[in-house]
Amino acid sequence: MATKDLSQYDTESVPSAKNMRFGIVVAEWNFDITSALAKGALSTLQKHGASEENLLVKYVPGSFELPLGAQYFAEMENVDAIILLGCVIQGETRHFDFICEGVTKGTVDLNLKYNKPFIFGVLTTENVQQAQDRAGGKHGNKGDEAAVTAIKMVHLKQNFSL
Repeated sequence: MATKDLSQYDTESVPSAKNMRFGIVVAEWNFDITSALAKGALSTLQKHGASEENLLVKYVPGSFELPLGAQYFAEMENVDAIILLGCVIQGETRHFDFICEGVTKGTVDLNLKYNKPFIFGVLTTENVQQAQDRAGGKHGNKGDEAAVTAIKMVHLKQNFSL
């Protein structure tokens, strides 16, 4: 099965992010990968009109800590959406399963608790090469996809408020 290029999308279908404010939580673990995801997300948000002052970035030690870092954004900053960026690479133990399950459930819970978009931009790969391929490599950048999703979800919520 072919993997989609995560950076390819119809730019015309993305609303303006001019008046939107975003929190981005980045895991420091596998930082060569997660920093590339963050770079992609920031670039895409700015490409669609978000100003630099409306882009707040904070770091947490690892992917497991992403939901709590995102919760801090929801409680302590005035943001329209929060993007969680991390990378979990399969190892020899079940640690991978526990981390992936925790960060996924935590993100779902935050979406529902705060009625605000929390965007899951966490790579869950079998090896480093797969992560590199999805962090600016041959499959594009999951950070781009997370940013587009955040913009679209904020726009959707704003349309319900009208």
